Amino acid sequence: MTDSIGLDRRAFLRGAGMTAVAGAATAAGSLAANAGETGPRPMKGSKYDLDEIYDRYGTDSVKWDRQVERWGEEQFDIGMGIADMDFRTAPAVKDAIIERAQHENWGYLSSTESLREAISMWNSSRHGYELDPESIVITTGVHPGLIAALNTVAQPATKVIMTTPTYNGFYGDLRWSRTLANDSEMYKDDDGVYHIDWDDFESRLTPDTRAFLLCNPQNPTGNCWSEEDLLRMGELCLKNGVTVLADEIHCDFVMKGQKYTPFASLPDKDIVNNSLTFKAISKTFSLAGMKNAYFFSTNPVLLERVKYNHRPDINTLGVVANEAAYREGAEWFDQVLAYIDRNHEFVESYIAERIPMLKYKKAEGTYLAWLDVSAPVEALDAASMAEKEDLRSAEHYMEKWFVENAGVQLNPGSTYGTGGAGHMRMNLGAPRPLIEQALDKLNTALQRV
Repeated sequence: MTDSIGLDRRAFLRGAGMTAVAGAATAAGSLAANAGETGPRPMKGSKYDLDEIYDRYGTDSVKWDRQVERWGEEQFDIGMGIADMDFRTAPAVKDAIIERAQHENWGYLSSTESLREAISMWNSSRHGYELDPESIVITTGVHPGLIAALNTVAQPATKVIMTTPTYNGFYGDLRWSRTLANDSEMYKDDDGVYHIDWDDFESRLTPDTRAFLLCNPQNPTGNCWSEEDLLRMGELCLKNGVTVLADEIHCDFVMKGQKYTPFASLPDKDIVNNSLTFKAISKTFSLAGMKNAYFFSTNPVLLERVKYNHRPDINTLGVVANEAAYREGAEWFDQVLAYIDRNHEFVESYIAERIPMLKYKKAEGTYLAWLDVSAPVEALDAASMAEKEDLRSAEHYMEKWFVENAGVQLNPGSTYGTGGAGHMRMNLGAPRPLIEQALDKLNTALQRV
């Protein structure tokens, strides 16, 4: 984007009265100046100012720059869909990158041993899981690892079961591996909590279904699966010759009173040996652009088979940034996690009290809110409007409507598979003043319906 696209002319800051925004009137200049600061500015009662809204424009951000390109700068104001966070990164990450960059040479990287040790330490200290560093395979991202696993255990045209709605990126992995989606739709109880339809799940474990893509915690519903649920999933998959591929990229985001259970920690060895786990801290520290993740298995034969189909391209700065986060970022993330937990509570109460056309039940995990928008879908006749405007679904029409009428971009629920209709995904990994302004805009727009 050009230098003219900056915070000084963005509608979500005009009149907001947010003193946390420093130098917003000089967008490009403030970006350069802020890059030299040492991490987030401290705020009262906290080491990091997570209320600060700062300029991400001009960085080719999918969440911000691309949305301006899609919708136009006069319509788009606030990006609340794409799953990366809007906080400054942990100071340790930036400091490590600067230190490495000062070496001024980018030859071949010889080892990831230290990174794997840091990964093992993080899993032990945060989740009580003792992960053997020798079993860790570093990959460019979770997707390359999943695709390698799918190419190993599932032949083209065979099926992959998923409990839906689920992470929409899985469908791209299936296209790359030439496998077919086998959606097992979950059901939602009266309290808005999702549960697995066990009869449907078991009925879909047919001989031509070779893998189960498990999302733990579940994106977008926020479920933190219990040990009992995971054991039942694993037992059914083992019985039917279906390999479990557990995507646990959101595992660090667990809200108060909830628990994340690593699939690899289950007490049944045979169930665990029928699985691979895929992780990263790209969500935890908003390091998606650093292209670094890992996978592992307690089954050495299965792991070696997947490694045969896996071709990693490891970026040196990605290794440096991720290791710094694992080793020195815990304090920063503890504050971020507590802040996001309060964001969930804030959004739940705001919607319940002020936006009767929306429904939201606080997620158990992730920084994502799964909004029930079925009332505005019906009121706006979104399905007919989508057909009239040649849009993919009613939820795609709602995405367009929310941008045009509120300036807020949310992700269409229909992209998350069967059961996603009537929902939109909202990212709460953002400063609360920004979230409040987005809700204010949605509220004002929906009051006119």
